[in-house]
Amino acid sequence: MRFLAALQQDLSVVRTKAAKYDSPVATKNPERDSYFPAIEAKHGRPMSYWFKQMRKISDFKYAEQIAFLRKEHGFSQTHANALVLYCRGSKSSSRYGSVANYLAQFDETKRKTATWIFKAITDKYPKMELVLAWNQPMLKMESKYILGLSVHNHHILIAPCSAEVLEEFKSRLVAYEMNKKTFKVPVDWEVDSKLLQDLAAARLAE
Repeated sequence: MRFLAALQQDLSVVRTKAAKYDSPVATKNPERDSYFPAIEAKHGRPMSYWFKQMRKISDFKYAEQIAFLRKEHGFSQTHANALVLYCRGSKSSSRYGSVANYLAQFDETKRKTATWIFKAITDKYPKMELVLAWNQPMLKMESKYILGLSVHNHHILIAPCSAEVLEEFKSRLVAYEMNKKTFKVPVDWEVDSKLLQDLAAARLAE
């Protein structure tokens, strides 16, 4: 119940804007300036130098700025993208910042269903982390993504992060509309904990 209580508390915080999101659920740092120490270490110059270079090419298109950093200064695509987008005003790769922020945009029924979907799995696998990846909430174990979801107007899409696992469970998913990598459940779905736990187990076994 700690997982559910923590997420519910975070949702309350987001709705009231009373405090920052704070929970034991881990998220990958989406801030583009998190790459800056690595850029300084690799290229031996402070960020003030790179900001100056970017001001010189501020009228360049995105692709031209990326090419400038990669060809003229040996930047990796990741580092070039982080610097270019930061200088263009995009300080973060995440639209939401946290799982709580993502869920806060939906009504109570959708939030509750999404929360219980994740809880069904973390009850069995408490070491899994709930993270925000590709602007969607996902469960992961160490570096492996296990299951994610996206909330829509009339349904929730559940993705086991493996087309092979989805195919393996095809006979147990006949009641749901299946896509290539996801299956649909109603927004007020009566969560099938056993199904979700078995999907997670199959994904972990890959």
